[in-house]
Amino acid sequence: MASKPLISHIKNLIPPLILYRHILRIHRLLPPSLRSLGDNYVKAEFRRHKDITNPIQIVGFIDQWQVYLDKLEIQTNSAKSHPENITYGKKFDLGILNKFSEEQLGQLYELRKEIKVIGKGKVKSKEMDNFSRK
Repeated sequence: MASKPLISHIKNLIPPLILYRHILRIHRLLPPSLRSLGDNYVKAEFRRHKDITNPIQIVGFIDQWQVYLDKLEIQTNSAKSHPENITYGKKFDLGILNKFSEEQLGQLYELRKEIKVIGKGKVKSKEMDNFSRK
C-alpha cells in the first residue's frame, strides 16, 4: 500500500538529466554572481548523487530539485515584470531544518557564507539574505 503513492508520484517527476538542464537554463536569468554560485552547487549536487540506487532517495532528490526549479521559474518570471522588487529564494521552514543531518547543516552554512562573500557589492543585501535561506 505504501508503494502506490511513490509510484504515482514518480510519474510526475522530470527525468534527472532534463531537470538538471532546466535548472542550469533558468540560472541564466539570475544575476551573474548568483548564477555562478547556483551552477556550481547544482553541478556538485547532481554529481554527488549520480550513483544513488535507493529509489526513495532518488525520488526525494528529484522532487526537491523540481520544487526549487518551480520556485525559481516563478521568481524569474516575476523579475521580468517587476525588476525593482526582485528577491530570490525562500526562508527555510524550521521543521525542514530540524530534519537536516549535521553534514547537511554544514553544507547549508558553507553555502550561506559563500553567497555572502560572492554577493557583496554585486547583489542587493536583501537578495542575498533571501537566497541564502533557499
